[in-house]
Amino acid sequence: MVDSVGVVGAGTMGVGIAYVVAVTGARTVVVEPDDARMSAVRREVAGAAEAGVRRGKLTAAVADGLAGRLEHVTSADQLPEGLDLVVETVPEDLDLKRRVLAACEARRPAVLASNTSALSIDTLAAGLARPEDFLGLHFFNPVWSIPVVEVVRGARTGAATLETALAAVAAIGKESAVVADAPGFATSRLDVVAALEAIRMVEQGVGEPADIDRAIQLAYRHPVGPLRLTDIVGLDVRLHIARNLEVALGPQFAPPQLLVDKVAAGELGAKSGRGFYDWH
Repeated sequence: MVDSVGVVGAGTMGVGIAYVVAVTGARTVVVEPDDARMSAVRREVAGAAEAGVRRGKLTAAVADGLAGRLEHVTSADQLPEGLDLVVETVPEDLDLKRRVLAACEARRPAVLASNTSALSIDTLAAGLARPEDFLGLHFFNPVWSIPVVEVVRGARTGAATLETALAAVAAIGKESAVVADAPGFATSRLDVVAALEAIRMVEQGVGEPADIDRAIQLAYRHPVGPLRLTDIVGLDVRLHIARNLEVALGPQFAPPQLLVDKVAAGELGAKSGRGFYDWH
């Protein structure tokens, strides 16, 4: 049973994870150093809850006051001790993640997880005192809509840790896909391949982003096209993952020059207002 969860980082993924956990009634503690950002998180959660009620996914009783039930602390070392699960969702920077995970581990959660989409779970675990309590929980954006969580088992992840993680995923109404720790896991490798090839098509004048996305959505029943999804994820994040996979797996993951140029120009997608689409 997972009754208490910490979510470290209140970016896009952190908000989604906090939302799906809070909906279950579990105690949900969000770590976010910026009070203004936490206020925005509460508004986003409230908006998502209202949308859930309109779609018939939530009752008004569950949605009412959901945002207000999120607990807030400003650093990982303020997390309550002994939470059932803590999920780290900070940016994909190895040193940053290691520092945050060490601070979280000191609060002695039963299970510690990273939401990393590409960094090695075993590499992250190398700095931990209890690597048997650690694994990857790779959620997908938007968290409240995508029905699967990639559960990444490290070489030293314990059986009890995996069992608790699977129970947590089931408790939030999602399916699990258990994979071993490997570069890009399963989903990130496939996702990046599709995104990079779509970017190359734009670069080569094959079609406009909206047309390429529409073709893939309708032909393969993808809910979001790879170029719009790249804007949502962040072009800088795509570039970072592609470069890591290029080093680990080979030149098939080399980023197109168009992606490199857009990131250099500050065109990072939805968060900057422009990527392959205009988000203003």
